[in-house]
Amino acid sequence: MKLHVVDGTWELFRAHFSKRPRAEVDGRDVKATLGVLDSLLALIQDPAEHVTHIAVAFDNPIRSFRNDLFPGYKTDEGVPPELLGQFDLVEEATAALGVVVWRMGPYECDDALATAAVRYASEVEEVRICTPDKDLGQAVGDAGPGARVVQVDRLNGRVLDVEGVRQRLGVSPASVPDYFALVGDDADGIPGLPGFGARSAAALLNRWGHLEQIPRERPELWELRGAGRLAAVLRERWSDALLYRTLATLVTDVPLAESLDDLRWRGPTPALTPLLIGLRAQRLLQRALAAPVQAGA
Repeated sequence: MKLHVVDGTWELFRAHFSKRPRAEVDGRDVKATLGVLDSLLALIQDPAEHVTHIAVAFDNPIRSFRNDLFPGYKTDEGVPPELLGQFDLVEEATAALGVVVWRMGPYECDDALATAAVRYASEVEEVRICTPDKDLGQAVGDAGPGARVVQVDRLNGRVLDVEGVRQRLGVSPASVPDYFALVGDDADGIPGLPGFGARSAAALLNRWGHLEQIPRERPELWELRGAGRLAAVLRERWSDALLYRTLATLVTDVPLAESLDDLRWRGPTPALTPLLIGLRAQRLLQRALAAPVQAGA
């Protein structure tokens, strides 16, 4: 049995900026919401995925506790108002589809996905984290006898295990927060340290694992071009590096109320029909009502 946990915020943004035709109801843009439902139905109806248990997390609101730690962290500034206006609607629609919704605040949706990987992994054979977001690489790995956590990049048709994360980022899952502390993450507003790039960060972390183990006072051991300069930056910006790593480290104890059985998909709720009729999405409604409920342990 598998558990699918989905990055709803990524799905929402992807749907909004996709080539999908604009959908407007009574002057309100609903394109992104319908796109998310379409994507979730495609996942639920995919026989290869055999979805039995599923939850979706949304950044609603976008601001989180990380904004209190670092003013430059991502906010809703610059998010198109027509997209921002769908955050509540997409949660309502997803819940009407019969899928458990995790609304984040003060956490982020990535924190919920990472928490789910820790909390439910022992109860299933595999937790499949559905997002291409590189941050979630830190949650990938073995989760006990017969259980594992993988990252599913549905857009590019890739499933990343531990080795897949290494190939993608150049570091092991455990070093992913350290990696982003050095190189930064533009999507989240983490600036990183000047001069550090993907290769230098990966080389250091593959050898020493974490920031604390890197010999900041002995750059001759680094075996990197420009090691002296980079070591000086790491020494001078040490407190920044630790802060950036904190920002990049996902929380794994978000208070999720549901048991695994609560996450079982039992089909759409009665609320879906009037909601999709109101959104003039009859074809999507027909697909949802026809979607088979998979048997699972």
